[in-house]
Amino acid sequence: MWEDRFKAEGYLFGTAPAQFLKTHEALLTAGQSALSVADGEGRNAVFLAEKGLSVTALEYAPSAIAKAEKLAKARGVEVAFHEADVLTAPFTGTYDMVLGIFIQFMGPSARAALFDKMKQAVAPQGLMLLHGYTPAQLAYKTGGPPQAENMYTEALLQQAFAGWDILTCRAYEAEIREGTAHAGRSALIDFIARKPV
Repeated sequence: MWEDRFKAEGYLFGTAPAQFLKTHEALLTAGQSALSVADGEGRNAVFLAEKGLSVTALEYAPSAIAKAEKLAKARGVEVAFHEADVLTAPFTGTYDMVLGIFIQFMGPSARAALFDKMKQAVAPQGLMLLHGYTPAQLAYKTGGPPQAENMYTEALLQQAFAGWDILTCRAYEAEIREGTAHAGRSALIDFIARKPV
């Protein structure tokens, strides 16, 4: 499915980073390492690299990776793009920051397993950054999956990261324009937590 979506001309979600990253840009420290999970066409990984981070990006669709590599080259940055099914592939190493931006393509059990892998990939005192939709997004139909169980709530994320230092956990509504796939009034949630030592 994702390969079919991404092999169309143009960038489905645009080439600018998610507004979430720009809002929390102060957390992006040059020289740190970052892992972007299910990165898509590279807009977020490339932005991180432009901020001086050492970025590894995982993505399932070869056509998305080809676009991401083209974007990185055009912006004059290097990103380690890897073709991987994030649900089944092991994650190697640890990172100062692990990101999952609009990765709500799975149900609760698969999400729990992926979150566990992402947690293990965060170095002690490192950050987890998640951004996505709340169930209220179903009424807007401006992006995201049609399944309410795939969406995040503040309580769900707080429970999933119990014991972490939660820096941001906020549901809100905003107008977004991220390519043709994310456009219009949207029900969003930002989550940032620091892993304990």
